[in-house]
Amino acid sequence: MSGVVLVTGAATPGVAHAARRIAEAGDVRVVAVDTTLPTDDLGSVKFVRADIRTPVISKVLAVEDIDTVVHMDLAPMRSRGGGSATKEINVIGTMQVLAACQRAEAVRRVVLASSAAVYGASPRDPAVFTESATARGGTKSGFAKDIVEVEGYTRGFARRRPDVSVTTLRMAQWLSPHFTTVLGTYFSNPVLPVPMGFDARLQLLHPDDALEVISRAALEDHPGTFNVAGDGVLMLTQAARMLGKPTLPIPPLGFGSVLRQMVHFMGSDVSPGVHRLLTYGRVLDTTALREIFGYSPRHTTRETFEWYAESARPGLLHAWGITR
Repeated sequence: MSGVVLVTGAATPGVAHAARRIAEAGDVRVVAVDTTLPTDDLGSVKFVRADIRTPVISKVLAVEDIDTVVHMDLAPMRSRGGGSATKEINVIGTMQVLAACQRAEAVRRVVLASSAAVYGASPRDPAVFTESATARGGTKSGFAKDIVEVEGYTRGFARRRPDVSVTTLRMAQWLSPHFTTVLGTYFSNPVLPVPMGFDARLQLLHPDDALEVISRAALEDHPGTFNVAGDGVLMLTQAARMLGKPTLPIPPLGFGSVLRQMVHFMGSDVSPGVHRLLTYGRVLDTTALREIFGYSPRHTTRETFEWYAESARPGLLHAWGITR
């Protein structure tokens, strides 16, 4: 074996897939950690029950002789514990993981599976975000604020351990019919609330592309920060028509609270802050991913959504014979 990779957040299906992909792609041993046992098959990946919010993660790094850490235990919301638990795992958990990496001399590579939420979402946003851009609004609370803090701690770690190759992957919204995602939860509703007078540009990431980028970052040195997203954009109203689902325009003022209430009434849930994405949208420039990292996503935004839509329950408009 050429190395040992630690993956955090294994109980999340997408993370479990990533851990398995890394194990299958390279001559490495993979160890995955979380507080609960994953429901997805981990294959040859070893699972260790550990809470990244505690110093026990340092013991895992030492006992397993970890040389690469892929930190993926970041989420906009948790099924248990509410917002306080989410922030604790996102921020305190990241601080503990990085502290453990700083003490572990064997660690030579750290990969942060970050999010495009670091750019926020506001009416003052540029048409396309490059990696050097900074948020102009929408990062003062919720998951976006967590990600800004997480990336700040990661940059601090990189300065303290210049001998470690640090890769930050700012990924667009994943969308899959096989496991829960932020936008997938929203699109699963029979009626889609939308902000009146806005039509957000959405950019999506196919799980296959996400897993391939994460796997390469875990097995090769790609220091730096990279936007990761599929080519092209899809307007929110286009997505609704493709699903055959009616939209319900809501006044922009108070859209977030109305969205949460309506989605809850329909038996679903919505991540805090997603109302800003559905209002202003967000598009990433992926030139650095292609030219520096060396990977070109194989699935466009539209192809990813069409793949998702094929498995989605037909909307009311389809049932009524209204085509897109």
